[in-house]
Amino acid sequence: MDRPDFQKCGGLVPVIAQDRASKEVLMLAYMNEEAWEMTLQTGEVHYYSRSRNTLWHKGGTSGHIQKVHAIRLDCDQDSVLILIEQVGGAACHTGRQSCFYRERGEQGDWVDCSPMIFDPKEVYK
Repeated sequence: MDRPDFQKCGGLVPVIAQDRASKEVLMLAYMNEEAWEMTLQTGEVHYYSRSRNTLWHKGGTSGHIQKVHAIRLDCDQDSVLILIEQVGGAACHTGRQSCFYRERGEQGDWVDCSPMIFDPKEVYK
C-alpha cells in the first residue's frame, strides 16, 4: 500500500487539497500515475487536467504553487488527501482562496464565501 490504486479508477484518482494550517478544503482535482510521481519527486502538487488531457503543475502559470506537507491515502487506496501550503493564498483559477467559494444561503441563493486573492484576467493573460 505505497501508492493509490490507479487501475481501480480508470487511471485517475480524486485528490483533495487541504490547507495544512487552517484545514480548509481548497480544491478537488485528479492525479494519474505521472502526476503522483512528479508530486513525490518535486514536493509540489501536480495534477492531471481532464479538460486539457495533460499533466498540470499547480501554480505553474500563476505562481500559486502547492507545497506538500503530508499525503494521506484512504482505506480503499482510491482517493488522496494532500495537506498543503498554498503559496500566494489562492488555490482557485478564479482568483479565490478556495475552489469551494460559493455557499448555499438560507433562501436557496448562492453567496461568495471565499475571498478574492487575485484578478485572473491579470494572471492568465
